[in-house]
Amino acid sequence: MLIFWIIVFIVSLALLVKSSDWLIEVAEKIGLAIGLSPFIVGILIVGIGTSFPELVSSLAATLKGVTDIVVANAIGSNIANILLIVGFSAVVARKLVVTKNLIDVDLPLLAIGTVVFLVVVWDKQITLGESILMLIVYFIYLLYTVFHRETEEQEDVSECLPTRQERRHHITIFAPIEKITRPKLVIKDFIYLIISIVGLYFGAKYLIDAVVKLSEILKVGTSVIAITAVAVGTSLPELIVSIQAAFKKKSEIALGNIFGSNVFNALVVVGLPGLLKTIEVDAQTFNIGLPVMVLATFLFVISGISRRIHIWEGAFYLAFYLLFLSKLFNWF
Repeated sequence: MLIFWIIVFIVSLALLVKSSDWLIEVAEKIGLAIGLSPFIVGILIVGIGTSFPELVSSLAATLKGVTDIVVANAIGSNIANILLIVGFSAVVARKLVVTKNLIDVDLPLLAIGTVVFLVVVWDKQITLGESILMLIVYFIYLLYTVFHRETEEQEDVSECLPTRQERRHHITIFAPIEKITRPKLVIKDFIYLIISIVGLYFGAKYLIDAVVKLSEILKVGTSVIAITAVAVGTSLPELIVSIQAAFKKKSEIALGNIFGSNVFNALVVVGLPGLLKTIEVDAQTFNIGLPVMVLATFLFVISGISRRIHIWEGAFYLAFYLLFLSKLFNWF
C-alpha cells in the first residue's frame, strides 16, 4: 500500500507540474495573440504561472479540509527556492552576480512580502480578512512591479522584447522589436488548454489524496510531507532551469524567478485558499518551517545586497537545508 501511494504521489505531482507548464505556454500564446504586450504577458501570465502548482495544490487541500498543507506548502517552496535553487546554482556557477535592478526593486519587495506573511501567520491561523489583506498587498506589489518595469522599458534606448525563457524568470534581456509577431491560434492550442486544466484538477486532487494517505501510513503530519516532498517537487522545474543557467554563467536567469515566486507563494498561495475557509498553521510548520523561511530570506537579502553569492555561500545554503530536514524529521 505504501508503494502504491508513493507512485500515486509521484505521478500526480508530475501531472500537476507538466499541466501547469502546458497552461503557461498556451496562456502565453493566447495573451500575445489577443494583443497583450510581451512584457505584460511575462509579468502576469508567465511570471505568476511558475507558482501555479503550489497554488492549485493548496486550493485542492483547502477544499478537502486539510488546511495545514497550505501554509506548509508555501513555506516549504520558499525555503526550497532559496536554499536549494540558489544553493545549487551558486555551487555550480561558483559565483552568482546580483544585478542592480534586483537590489533596488526585488529585494525590498521580497522582504516586505515576507514580513506581511510573518505578521499574518503569527497567531497560527489565517482568517478571511487577513487573506483579503494579503491579496491586496500582492496586487499593490504587482502594480508597482509592472509600472516600474514599464518605466525602465520606455527609458531603454532600444525598444525590445525578452525571450520566452527570460520572461518566465522575470528577466529583461531584450531582442529587437522588429521580431514581434502575433501568433495565430489553432484548434490544437485550445485542446492543450483543456487538457492542461483537466490535468491540473486531477493532479492536484490525487496529490492531496496521496499526501493524506502517506501521512497516515508513515505516521507523520500532512504538513511535513507538504513542506518537504510537495514543496521540492513543485520547485524541481525551476531548480533544473536555474542550474542550467548557472552552468552558462547567466546569474539573472538563475536568480530571477526566486523573487516573484516567493512573494506569490507567501501572499497568494496562502491568501487565495484563505478566501474559502480559515487556514490553520500546525505546530511543526510554525516552530520549524517559519523561522527557517524567515532566516533563509534574510540571508538571501543580505547576499543580494552584497551583489555576490559565492560558492561557499551556496554550500552553506545547502547545509542549512539539510539541517532544516534533520530538525523536521528529528534525525538528531
